Amino acid sequence: MPSRHPTWRCLPNDTKLIMSSRPNIIVVLCDQLRRSALGCYGDPDAHTPNIDKLAAQGVTFNNASSTCPVCVPFRFSMMTGQYAHSRAVPSIHWRMSPAEHTLADAFNQAQYDTMYVGKWHLAGGTGPFGFKQPVARPYRGAWKTWRGFELRNNYFDTVYFEDDSPAPIPIKGYQTDGLFNVATDLLDQRSPQSDPFFMVLSVEAPHPPYEAPEPLLNQWLEHDLTLPPNFMRPDVHDPLAGPRGQPFAADKREHVLRRRKIYYAMLQNLDENVGRLMDKIQESQLSKNTIVVFLSDHGELGGAHALEEKQYPFEESNGIPLIAWGPGCEIAQGARIPIPTCTEDIYPTLLGLAGLNTKSNSPETPGYNLVSLLQNPTHKINRPGVMLEFIHEHREIFPFYKRGYRGFRSERYKYTSLISAENGKLVPWQFYDLQNDPYEMHNLIDDDASSAMIAQHQTWLTQRMVATHDDLRLL
Repeated sequence: MPSRHPTWRCLPNDTKLIMSSRPNIIVVLCDQLRRSALGCYGDPDAHTPNIDKLAAQGVTFNNASSTCPVCVPFRFSMMTGQYAHSRAVPSIHWRMSPAEHTLADAFNQAQYDTMYVGKWHLAGGTGPFGFKQPVARPYRGAWKTWRGFELRNNYFDTVYFEDDSPAPIPIKGYQTDGLFNVATDLLDQRSPQSDPFFMVLSVEAPHPPYEAPEPLLNQWLEHDLTLPPNFMRPDVHDPLAGPRGQPFAADKREHVLRRRKIYYAMLQNLDENVGRLMDKIQESQLSKNTIVVFLSDHGELGGAHALEEKQYPFEESNGIPLIAWGPGCEIAQGARIPIPTCTEDIYPTLLGLAGLNTKSNSPETPGYNLVSLLQNPTHKINRPGVMLEFIHEHREIFPFYKRGYRGFRSERYKYTSLISAENGKLVPWQFYDLQNDPYEMHNLIDDDASSAMIAQHQTWLTQRMVATHDDLRLL
């Protein structure tokens, strides 16, 4: 597919700065972008040259997971460093307490300018009739500069709010373009004498609805896709009920395929905007002392296992991109790291990039500070893998209604146990060898040859649940 060619360049090694120089940090947070949909993660259809270049010049985590793959719990964990089970965070319609200590609080205390642009989704979820209502100051996480909104899910009719003003500001044109414009305008307003800044740019793309600028939409609808082997292949071990938890029927194949094509059009638009942002960083002389982190809150099934959206512990759902770029700030270049990571690692890692105290791998901050890996990709961390979880869903039409799961993801394997609808206890559900079965088409949960490895993952999961005070283990 045609696109602008990325022109932004990498700084030479001799311009590196030490971490004590307090780098600027920009987090580009996407919504519902599965890891495997990017060129740098091996998708043959993706046209993402700018994101791919970000990965080629930075550090790419091959096995990053969204611990609880839905918007609200991910955003809570990213903002606070805590597991969703610590606050019983459901999938949606939940408001974060003003008492929570957030990323903005930590960076504010370190004399950073903190800026938030775009979708927030931690103020309760106002729904379609309230999207033009501002987020009240106590419920927006202590960001000094606010250019945000709760949520919209409409790419051609979005507004945002500036700080405490109640007046909605319409975004002209396509939402992703407009939010990147807001972010680059904020960069233009900064002077060389300003304090270092920490910015989160949160875009809804490529979350449904499936809407893209018309030229890209038309191009991709004519494009033939290379489909994965699990496309429209139902999982025979799926015990869930509810319309949104049921596999698509075979006659829905063209419907799902059309959505998948529009998804790629949305992703190409996102990539072009990442290129614009990187050009701005280069032109503004910010690249010497700026780190860019690119990630998503969760993935998108897109017809894998004949399912859509997220929630499930399949790789298309909980596998997310995680890329860090900062050649002027001691971030390694061209490295790929297979060590599994989780949502809870993001908070201490962002603080660690600024040289702030993280209390990594402690009750206060249960995730790991990954900065040592970003600087030295051969470094090891002392854990066998990461926990996965889904707390509960209170919408009847969605999967995991009034139930959830816990799981454990090691570098090679993934184990999950489902909460029983009869007694609320965890029941073994899935076990996949991701090395030999990357599309998770062969569930080994009843395989005698895998019993020892299943037991090991169950032990690791139990240990993590105990260490993080997950009271589900008491049932």
